[in-house]
Order: sequence, then structure tokens, then C-alpha cells
Amino acid sequence: MLTVTVYTTGPSCIRCKMTMDVMGRKGVEFVEVDIRENTAAREYVVEELGYTEAPVVVVEDGTGEDHWSGFRPDQIDRIAAVNA
Repeated sequence: MLTVTVYTTGPSCIRCKMTMDVMGRKGVEFVEVDIRENTAAREYVVEELGYTEAPVVVVEDGTGEDHWSGFRPDQIDRIAAVNA
């Protein structure tokens, strides 16, 4: 089972909204974390992962994690197939 976290910059982020909408339609369960309100999450995304653009999606499968930034339908399809 995958654990998916979507780090966003709130409702004005179109790519964030598109990412979450597509994940929802494909049955991918996720947790949204708004990095404007969560300093620790913002530091994780920027300092540890090195991203400066939202959304940032982190996928954990129990053996490690995978992550990407931006609206990536190809990556969403990949995790939806694993999650099916």
C-alpha cells in the first residue's frame, strides 16, 4: 500500500488543484499539506527534497520514497496502477 502526501501552496495553486483532482478521479488516496501553514513541511520540501515549486508529491511504499514536483499525469498514472 502506498502513502501519498501532496505538499501544496493552497487553493490558488492551479497545478496543486489539478494534481489532487486527477488523483481523486483515479482513486489515489492522499494527504494534503499546505506548506504556507506548516513550517516543518516547507523546510522538508525546500531544504531536504530541494524543490521550489508546488505541488510536491511524496510517495512512500514501505521500502523507500519517490517524489516529484509539478503536475505530472504520467507519475499519477504510475502510482494509480500500483495502487489498484
